[in-house]
Amino acid sequence: MEVKTDRTLRQVRSCASRFTTRDDQGGPVIEGYFAVFNSDYEIWPGATEQVAPEAFNNALGGDIRALCDHDTRLVLGRTTAGTLSLKVDERGLWGSIKINEQDSDAMNLYARVQRGDVSQCSFGFDILDEEYKENPDGSCLWIIRDVFLYEVSVCTFPAYAETSVEARKNDRETQRRRALELRKNKLKERIAKWH
Repeated sequence: MEVKTDRTLRQVRSCASRFTTRDDQGGPVIEGYFAVFNSDYEIWPGATEQVAPEAFNNALGGDIRALCDHDTRLVLGRTTAGTLSLKVDERGLWGSIKINEQDSDAMNLYARVQRGDVSQCSFGFDILDEEYKENPDGSCLWIIRDVFLYEVSVCTFPAYAETSVEARKNDRETQRRRALELRKNKLKERIAKWH
């Protein structure tokens, strides 16, 4: 059964990705994928989520920041400043951050990424459109189809925040209630036709 939802609640998601560093003529750069399409991200056993290839189609034109660990005090780059570049390709959402050499926090992070001490990523967003599927075995899948993107983050420990897990559990219960109501209404209609 498929049920479409439309929600706007700021979310954070993680991605298993490796960043690379380089020092080009413009200075140090951190690059990598902040989201990978069509990969199952486990929320809890039996509940997964995917980011669809079209999810960022309308999301890259805004004022998006690159942060360290989602901390708004540690801004690494910004699309409107030209220090963060984001693009979508067949694999996912790829980004390049031009590191400010005058910012000691940014340079410290660059060194940690270069050594491999920090290598994970996340992104912060609102869900504008998604699809929910519940399988016969009781497992479920959310497919995120459209987002409003606030930020991308280079992270030490990316993980689903407890609030995100709780929100998804509430979503699942809401989906089940809607499906049950739909079945009840269809049954009532069929009974009414027989009388």
